[in-house]
Amino acid sequence: MNDPALRRLVGGVLWPGYLGREVPGWLRRELADGGLAGVVLFSHNLPSVAAFRDLRPGLLVGIDEEAGNVTRLEAGTGSTLPGAAQLGFVDDPDATTAVGRELAERSLAVGANVVLAPVADVNTDPRNPVIGVRAFGSTPELVSRHVAAAVRGIQSAGAAACVKHFPGHGDTHLDSHLALPRLTLDPDEIERMHLPPFQAAIDAGVAAVMTGHLVVPAWGDAPATLNPAVLGRLRVMGFDGVIVTDALDMAAVRETVGAGPGAVQALLAGADLLCVGNPRNPGTAAAPDQDQRDFREVQLAILAAIDDGALPVAVLERAAARVGALGAALAGGGFTGERGRVTDAAGTTLDAASVARAAITADAWFAPVPAPRIVLDVRARATVAVDGAGDHVADALAAGGEVVRLDGGAGPALRPAVAAVAEREDPLVVLVDAVGPHSAQRDVIEQLGAIRPGAVVVNVGVPGGPLPLAALHTRAASRLAAEAADAVLAAGGRLEAGA
Repeated sequence: MNDPALRRLVGGVLWPGYLGREVPGWLRRELADGGLAGVVLFSHNLPSVAAFRDLRPGLLVGIDEEAGNVTRLEAGTGSTLPGAAQLGFVDDPDATTAVGRELAERSLAVGANVVLAPVADVNTDPRNPVIGVRAFGSTPELVSRHVAAAVRGIQSAGAAACVKHFPGHGDTHLDSHLALPRLTLDPDEIERMHLPPFQAAIDAGVAAVMTGHLVVPAWGDAPATLNPAVLGRLRVMGFDGVIVTDALDMAAVRETVGAGPGAVQALLAGADLLCVGNPRNPGTAAAPDQDQRDFREVQLAILAAIDDGALPVAVLERAAARVGALGAALAGGGFTGERGRVTDAAGTTLDAASVARAAITADAWFAPVPAPRIVLDVRARATVAVDGAGDHVADALAAGGEVVRLDGGAGPALRPAVAAVAEREDPLVVLVDAVGPHSAQRDVIEQLGAIRPGAVVVNVGVPGGPLPLAALHTRAASRLAAEAADAVLAAGGRLEAGA
């Protein structure tokens, strides 16, 4: 802490979040004097933080803005842009490019120049609680072409894209915000199924790649973020940009090695930019100065590792140079997307409502469901990755009616409450997001199938097997998707792919 040059070098690889809409004093000091690389924005920092532009040229200001389920800019009302699963289902790469460009333009308008998107995970495990409809699909070919299209769109607007979560979070059934997932596939299958979208992003000139906190036993016991064998593969694949860690305050790191030691291990493994995390993640347990505490924990751990020789200064210099080069390119307006070429997506138009409507299918005929409606919302608890409770979805489907929310994971204990709702005469919609075999949400649908066969399911998650009630599959939990589903419910009928 007493060596200004070393402190600035450490700051050059740190990417914290912060609390509130005003930039706190400790963060201003680190940005001005500590050489801090930049910040990551969350919904509680918005609506406008464009003042970062005036603090220091070359700052990297990141934002999780994926469209669909994950939005910081529209967390309170729901995204008005199609999400990955909707775009993958419609399979129009030009639309994906247009969404990417719009994401970047909206992010740049609030001062964010690094868009933490697109998701390059191939969602091959239907139980996946954290990826699901955030992925473009379940095949590497489909995901690859849309990842490349999204990168082109984002970077054509002058922002940097950060593809995630290397080497692929799609075949896991644990949420790395809450636990440490394992990708227990043989290396050949990982190479064949999960790495191609990242290669497509690299080939499209993506500026940054975010790591995933998951163990790949075939490549070692450490989480990918902390594993030089995994991160080294990115360089072998031809990526020479910035490797960004997923948030170090996530349980997969925090509750295994700790955020501070994890930061040191990530740098030694080859990471360049350390995302400290969202200081609101602890919920009610968060301290008033949680943002500064989280930052200091990581900062001091790195300085201590330099002091005791565990972390060579050369490792920091290499990482900070990559981060600084990206900041300089963005500040200089010379960031043009694909290597050596300007990617122009400005001429691509987007009809977001049409994409959302085309992404909806119904697996059985259903009569029109007039408004107002009762919406029985039995969705799973929102993941930490999704900023906001998603009430906008249920409210839009209710169309002025009542929303009854029940804990979708409560199992048989839900039966009396579900029966009480079913006894009412109002048009009934059941809102779900996890309807795989043996799921509690499927149990609710089966119960209603016996007593309210006219009820209609709206599934905002990944479609599963046949259900005993007619079901609309929107492929997103967003305001855009809910408004499209509201119109479909009012019309009735049957919708198939391409209809």
